[in-house]
Amino acid sequence: MVSIEDFKKLELKIAQIKEVKEHPNADRLFVVKVDLGDEERQLVAGIRKSYTPEQLVGRKVVVICNLEPAVIRGEESQGMILAASDENGIVVLTPEKDVAVGSTVK
Repeated sequence: MVSIEDFKKLELKIAQIKEVKEHPNADRLFVVKVDLGDEERQLVAGIRKSYTPEQLVGRKVVVICNLEPAVIRGEESQGMILAASDENGIVVLTPEKDVAVGSTVK
């Protein structure tokens, strides 16, 4: 079990996807540029089998902002896009209504 104090340590924000490129060294990954309101970041996301770049650009998503950066197959990832998966594939989590980029998810 995770305590509420542990959960509160996560910095979840709404980001808007600005650019999506195929990862040069992995067929399941995209290299994604997102706008967090006060900064832009690069993320590596394993959603390439479920989306095209055109389906993602402009979409608002939930991002974990305070993960330690990681190099994934040679590309730096500075956070994580939240997604759900089941037997039908992967779905990125998006706000139901329009909300400002940079808004905190609680």
